[in-house]
Formats: sequence, C-alpha cells, structure tokens
Amino acid sequence: MIVWTTDPDIHPPAGGTAGTIESMRLALHSAIALLAAAALAAGAGGSAAQAQEPTRAEADAMQTKIARVAEAAETPRPENARPLRTTFTEREINAYLALDGPEFLPPGIAMPRVQLGDDGRVRARAIVDLDGVRRSRERSVFDPLAYLTGSVEVIAIGSVEGSDGEGLIRYESATVGGVSVPKTVAQELLRFYTRTEERPRGFAFDEPFVLPAGLRAVSAERGAVTVMQ
Repeated sequence: MIVWTTDPDIHPPAGGTAGTIESMRLALHSAIALLAAAALAAGAGGSAAQAQEPTRAEADAMQTKIARVAEAAETPRPENARPLRTTFTEREINAYLALDGPEFLPPGIAMPRVQLGDDGRVRARAIVDLDGVRRSRERSVFDPLAYLTGSVEVIAIGSVEGSDGEGLIRYESATVGGVSVPKTVAQELLRFYTRTEERPRGFAFDEPFVLPAGLRAVSAERGAVTVMQ
C-alpha cells in the first residue's frame, strides 16, 4: 500500500471551512484532470461497481465527508490526538464526479471515472477536449498536438507515490484517441487542465507536489481511499 504523509506542522489554508472545502475541490479537480491527461492504470479492466449508475446518495455521502474533513482541518486538536480517518469509496468518488463534477471540473474534461486497485494503483479515464489545448499557443508542424482535434478519450499508465508531505505521479506511457503519444504531449495536457491562479503552470509528471488541506496521510487500496488528519 502506498501512503502519502504530510508534516503535522503544516497548517490548512486561510479562509475557514469554506476555504478548505474549496482547496480540497481544487485538489480533486487537479487530480481528475491529471487522470484525464493520464489515466493511472493498475492494468485491470473495469469492475462491476464501475458499470453501475451513480446515485445521488453516494454523491451526497462524498460531499458530506469532504465537509467533515475540511471542518476537522480547521479545528485545533491536541498533539497526541489519535489520527482522524475518513474513507471515500470508489463508488462515492465516481458518483460525486458524475453528478457534482460539472460544478468544479474545468471545461474540456468530461465523463471522468476512477478505479482504485491494489497497492495504491489507480485506473481512470476521461474524454478530453483537445481544441483548447491546441489553440493555446503557436505550434510547429512537428508538434503532435497541431493535428489532434475534438474531444477524445485520453488514457495513460503510471504510478502514484508520496512521502514527507509530497506526492508524485510517475509517468510511463499515454494514448490519445487510441494512439500512443510521447510524454511531452501528456505533460502539456496535464499542465493545461490543472492550471489555477495559485498554480498557473499546473501540475507535471515526475515533479513532487505538496499534499492539500493539512492531511497527515493518504492511502489507497482496492475500492477506497482513506485520509488521515
């Protein structure tokens, strides 16, 4: 199992519980956009749970848990307090993305889904609008993104790891519309769709990033992710 840990002295962002919830939503947006740019695969096929339609109850359960984690991040606790654990199931995550995702996912990312496998592995896919990326800058005749248009399925393979307050997405391979592409293409898609005011260049493969919302640890296993505060 891969465990992400954070320094307990790191404080949550200012702005109260609402600010922390927004921070967590931005982190989720970045994670899903990242997965859209590169679906981190365990090499397994879709599960029966994935095939089932999402429900409002599951999406609401996810939202309630996010609010609970945000509130805990704003509440002072003794140094020797036992860690608080919150588990998000695969079905809750997918329901939240399907039903509430349009409110916070960036335009150009559609139909994201995740599958949580063993040993911290994640499998995900999404439909990505390539036109916005293609038009974002001048391109040479040798740039593959100069010829990729429309909304297509983007998939890639990699691994997730993290320690000492930093996460890392290791890149292995990617396909766009079923065609293999070099890392530079997947990297540009990732940066484009994870840009924020606080992080104008977005996230990148093989570059560490600080874990959000004052979390002390995050672990992924088959069908669930657990965060510890």
